[in-house]
Amino acid sequence: MSKLETNQVDPSTGTTLTLGTSGDTIAIPSGVTIANSGTATGFGGDNTPAFLAKPVTSATGSDDTFTKVSFTEAYDSDGKFDGSKFTPGTAGHYQVNVDLELTGGGGNGYGCHIIIYKNGSADYSLNYRLDGDAFLAQSRGGPSGVIYLDADDYIEVYASFNTPGGQTFTIGTEGQFSSFRILGT
Repeated sequence: MSKLETNQVDPSTGTTLTLGTSGDTIAIPSGVTIANSGTATGFGGDNTPAFLAKPVTSATGSDDTFTKVSFTEAYDSDGKFDGSKFTPGTAGHYQVNVDLELTGGGGNGYGCHIIIYKNGSADYSLNYRLDGDAFLAQSRGGPSGVIYLDADDYIEVYASFNTPGGQTFTIGTEGQFSSFRILGT
């Protein structure tokens, strides 16, 4: 083993300095500080794919019936969100967040339910349920948590509201639906 001591190493030609070859390990001992004043590339990763969407417009749903919610894309890192459905294209654990405003028909209701559907079926690990009496007029909230998705899995948001007399309910324009991949899982 040889030891090279110097204060600066520059490439002899071009602009790239290569340390080692394929299969080599470059060890940085404990206690050493790496100070970067340039651009670092190829380290770590991004929490992508990721998206953020807002409810499209006010929509209505039938009493005590799950209604799929449509959204307008605000941000989509990899083009994986299509207006109501997120298909990540990359397997991993994903943080999922939903926040919706629901209003019962006639101003009152008995309860509401917002749930993530995975591959077309309700996933009760990510759901928000608020039960009330006949005085629940409006709710704002939604599920938030971590879910594992394969590359071709997809998730959607559904909402319901139990109204008196079978009236419709309204999904407001405020709120959001978002998700991002958690690195290292």
